[in-house]
Amino acid sequence: MNVADLDSDLLKKAQAALPADTLRAVRESALPEFLQTGLPTTRVEDWRYTNLAGASALSQQWLENLVAGTATAKTRVSALPSIDAHCLLIRNGVVDEDLLHNIDPAVAKVLSITRLRDRAAAVTADGPLDSLNAAMLQDGLHIQVNAGQQLDKPLVIFLDDGGNAASHTRIVIDAEADSRLDLIEYHLGHSADPHFANTVTQLALQQGATANIVRIQDRARTHIQVGKLAASLQSSATLDYASFDLGGQLVRYDVMADIQGAGAMVRMHGLYLASDQQHIDIHTRVDHRVGPAASREEYRGILNGRARCVFNGKAIVHKGADGTDAEQANHNLLLSDKAEIDTKPELEIYADDVKCSHGATVGQLDKSALFYMQSRGLDRDAAAHLLTRAFAGQILNFLPFNTVRDHLEARIDAKLDELLEEHTQ
Repeated sequence: MNVADLDSDLLKKAQAALPADTLRAVRESALPEFLQTGLPTTRVEDWRYTNLAGASALSQQWLENLVAGTATAKTRVSALPSIDAHCLLIRNGVVDEDLLHNIDPAVAKVLSITRLRDRAAAVTADGPLDSLNAAMLQDGLHIQVNAGQQLDKPLVIFLDDGGNAASHTRIVIDAEADSRLDLIEYHLGHSADPHFANTVTQLALQQGATANIVRIQDRARTHIQVGKLAASLQSSATLDYASFDLGGQLVRYDVMADIQGAGAMVRMHGLYLASDQQHIDIHTRVDHRVGPAASREEYRGILNGRARCVFNGKAIVHKGADGTDAEQANHNLLLSDKAEIDTKPELEIYADDVKCSHGATVGQLDKSALFYMQSRGLDRDAAAHLLTRAFAGQILNFLPFNTVRDHLEARIDAKLDELLEEHTQ
């Protein structure tokens, strides 16, 4: 692929067809950045295992529909999971006005929520897909958490995509000093139509601020998603992040944390469950620019069928970041001899006084454990479910808050049943 796969003239025409609002300047500034590189190809090291040809084709279709005036927002909302939280919805890249206006008035005492079309200056872009997102952005949310404040319960943002060929969504979060935000970012897409979603979350944590984020991706198996969380942390700030990838045809997600202040803490934990021919690619990066500061990272995957998953985790300890304490691990369970995992945990250390470790494992179900459980009266399916559930449950133990635990346990159990059913066929 190259820039020609997304025709520059078509991009400009499609951009001109978007609303003439305050985001126009952001779009026009970001488009040249994207055109310099185009979509990343498998010749780029970070993308060597993930081919975006399908995303390119869907983007082309969406751009043509925009120019023709036939790209319309979906009118019927998918059934949203019931979660005890303050709820917002972004549908096909456009904020749902009803939920935004009806949100509990008590929220306004803790944080302010505005549409990006009213706060365009908050948008920044770094990288080709980030720039494409900004260049074609129709809407999004800006959330500012007031100093020293926190909500009585989490904020959940549903991103519900489908019906259109593509969508671009952005959430910008500014957490002021000593504030706390519990956030659920829930990616849905029940439409059977192929769809390409490009999502970006910007997060800035000021001194002593805490962000607890649970990301759930449960898209239809016809959907392609690329996503990114870019977080910056000042002194004594904390990012506690847990990610669960359950659906999608092809998913690529980047989590980037930039530690800029001493005493900061980053925790990243993730679970990916893939079957059939699903492709899930997780890239993480933690930049330790000052010390002392700490990061903890563990991702786990369970794969079956011809699923292929990628994990690339990188911790960079910059010169002068003495006192850094970084741990990184990736563990994978393969239920099929045709499933594939490409795992690459990395450390780059340019300071002397540090404590860093990393590791990866790949294995199959323990036959001796299966035999032991069957000898105690369980059939093989029940024993296999218990073993895989225990393996996945380690990540559930790292949830930064428990509001979605029951919901996640039910979805994970259903997905594991699907994987194990394929395993026995």
